[in-house]
Amino acid sequence: MNKTKIIIICLSIIILVSLRLNFLFFNRSRKFYLQLNSLQLNPLAINYYPVDPNPEETGNFQQKNIIFFGDSRARGWNSPKGFDDFNFVNRGISGQTTAQVLGRLNQHLKPLSADIVIVQVGVNDLYRIPIFPENKEIIISECKSNIKEIVRQSRQLGAVVILTTIFPIAEVPLERKFFWSPDVELAIKEVDDFIYSLENKDVIIFDTKAILANEQGKVREEYSRDFLHLNRAGYKALNEKLMPILQEL
Repeated sequence: MNKTKIIIICLSIIILVSLRLNFLFFNRSRKFYLQLNSLQLNPLAINYYPVDPNPEETGNFQQKNIIFFGDSRARGWNSPKGFDDFNFVNRGISGQTTAQVLGRLNQHLKPLSADIVIVQVGVNDLYRIPIFPENKEIIISECKSNIKEIVRQSRQLGAVVILTTIFPIAEVPLERKFFWSPDVELAIKEVDDFIYSLENKDVIIFDTKAILANEQGKVREEYSRDFLHLNRAGYKALNEKLMPILQEL
């Protein structure tokens, strides 16, 4: 193979890789642009769920109302099947920070008369640290404060709270590495340590890392949908540990 052919092949590869990266970055930018404008129109996404729940969501007097509450990780949590003593309702919204989840608590949680609230929040606050590194301590502090308030207000409604640790993440993909930092995972650990400090007789801490993570602290490949989210197998593994806790309450 002569040098001209080698150069052409190398240039072709470079062009294809460049096109692929540009496509990924464009899609990522478009997604963030849409999220930003949607947030400006409806910052708490109150209309995402009906303020007046339908009768199926409130269950019956013989069932305990279990509410999954939080961000996209809560939204993706599949309800366990085959447990007639429980009525599962989901009130997760993708992309929400702890401040947004807290801000809609009265509208989305209070009408459901929850017996148990399962809370998964935090990652959407903390993954913004690399974008605003000068605000790292404020982001972490406000994340902790909002989680504490979500727990307090849920308890005021009479619910037992199952507060999950923040799901561990998987390997960060190439297109996210430019907006990522080891500080994110350090912040997750710091907030998880704070979450444990909130444990009491009516606030149960559910250690998701012990269920989901491999020896490196990353989500096991068989549980990962993408670097932030779980697949069905991941939620199944969580439910296998969750149900014995619910059955004891």
